Amino acid sequence: MTAANPVRGEAAIRVAGAMLVLRPSFAALVAAEQELGPLFALVERAAAGRLALGELVALLWHCLRDPPAMERAAFAEAVTAGGIANATPALKILIGQILGGR
Repeated sequence: MTAANPVRGEAAIRVAGAMLVLRPSFAALVAAEQELGPLFALVERAAAGRLALGELVALLWHCLRDPPAMERAAFAEAVTAGGIANATPALKILIGQILGGR
């Protein structure tokens, strides 16, 4: 696996000991929006400190560049075990891409 490429809007997050790359592509964001509703509303909830853990995990899951060999439930548990603080830098990058694009 290669490292995240910030020029492409990618972010990295360590989950269950593995460094995973998140790429907020159009397809990934559409899939997230289909599950979570409008992304601007998600960004507003995040800014207000009301982003639910399930929403965070769903956004990360849909933006995985190379999904790991684990089920989504295991991914969710691993993200939770790593802590919200571990996921926050990647979330910040994804939100910046949602708002600003490339």
